[in-house]
Amino acid sequence: MELALPGVRLWYEDRGGRGVAAIFLHAASGSSGVWQHQVPAFTKAGYRFLAPDRRGYGRSAIDAAGPQPGTAADDLEGLVKGLGIDRFHLVGTAAGGIVATDYALSFPQRLRSLVIANSIVGVQDPDYLELGRRLRPAPQFEALPAEFRELGPTYRAANPEGMLRWMALAQPRAPDQKMRNRVTFAALETIKVPTLLLTGDADLYTPPPVLKLFKDRIKNSKSMVIAECGHSAYWEQPEVFNRAVLAFIGKH
Repeated sequence: MELALPGVRLWYEDRGGRGVAAIFLHAASGSSGVWQHQVPAFTKAGYRFLAPDRRGYGRSAIDAAGPQPGTAADDLEGLVKGLGIDRFHLVGTAAGGIVATDYALSFPQRLRSLVIANSIVGVQDPDYLELGRRLRPAPQFEALPAEFRELGPTYRAANPEGMLRWMALAQPRAPDQKMRNRVTFAALETIKVPTLLLTGDADLYTPPPVLKLFKDRIKNSKSMVIAECGHSAYWEQPEVFNRAVLAFIGKH
């Protein structure tokens, strides 16, 4: 399906009827197609499953004559308004988790709950940025294959076919959109939305000690580290991911 917004025709998946909406935001390495392991579980549980292709990704078509690049948070708000959705659950992975954080800071009244999975969250504090440079030294880290950076070793070893399917869904990163907010640790402390933070024990971007930095700031939050999992929990451990997210959003 498609919705016209300023500067883009935003394409989105819409499954599961008219239940409470759960909106899923993909990483910079994918599109709405990466959520194929989530659609059956969430629609079976009675949720309206929505997943947009963010501006510059998948089947969303940029209108160069319109304003660019806008913010992904405003694109999401435009989608929500266009579909007549009031309050919803928001799930973002990796770069989608950065967008979800920006949206939660911008439009908290819209959210029933927030799930941030395998994400560096976009914090701009100098000490945190320096930590990121130590964890992911440039240019060596970005020169690694995407599947090495974003899928854990257990998954790559045990699921070569799944790795190839993931690689087929991966796509070049689109140009970054602006943020509505400057995300800082102080800003995270203002988030009141019930929040679930997830990562994998082998996540090269967000190892468990980094997740704890977010958990310590977002007061109304719970956290979970998924065993034998890298940067793509929704794909590597979908049953564990789905069960954890469904249990959390079901309380809100």
